[in-house]
Amino acid sequence: MASAFSHAFVALALGKAPRHPVFTWPVLFLGMACSIVPDLDVIGFSFGIQYGDLWGHRGMTHSLFFASLLSALLTSAWHRQKWTAAQVRLFFYLFFCTASHALLDALTDGGLGVAFFSPFDTTRYFFTARPVAVSPIGISAFFSEHAFHVLASEVQWIWLPTIAGFLIVRGLRYVRSAQRIVKPAPRDGSAPWRS
Repeated sequence: MASAFSHAFVALALGKAPRHPVFTWPVLFLGMACSIVPDLDVIGFSFGIQYGDLWGHRGMTHSLFFASLLSALLTSAWHRQKWTAAQVRLFFYLFFCTASHALLDALTDGGLGVAFFSPFDTTRYFFTARPVAVSPIGISAFFSEHAFHVLASEVQWIWLPTIAGFLIVRGLRYVRSAQRIVKPAPRDGSAPWRS
């Protein structure tokens, strides 16, 4: 798995890039939590659930189905009234935050693959390119000599591309807003037409 720091960083960037009013700090914190939630499946090890089982690590909680279900439940709890455009944005934000966890894990160089399509298909998948050093399971195992290697790998393959994507989205938004100019007033004295 990638570390919780990188999962949360990607979720924060996903929410901050569009600069939409629905993405308040409480929503951003919820998105960061969603990006980490799939790894709660490691609790199963204490109950005898094997890594490769349906509810094992990188199994059901890493699936797109789980991301959809969690996002729908949280969006419904967050906004109890009829669904609106803001709620649809919130749903997709939480979905992408949760699903991003599995995408990052599929880029790592260790462990089993990710069951993207569980429970319908429990096959585990990795991406062809797997440049991210896998983070050890457990907090105590993370803070070791191996931690620097993991973090350096994540900075190179997760943080820097995320920052680049964030800057590109912000730059495109700036260009679009700069193109919305007020056209000059007609010479006949009538009111200017705004684009």
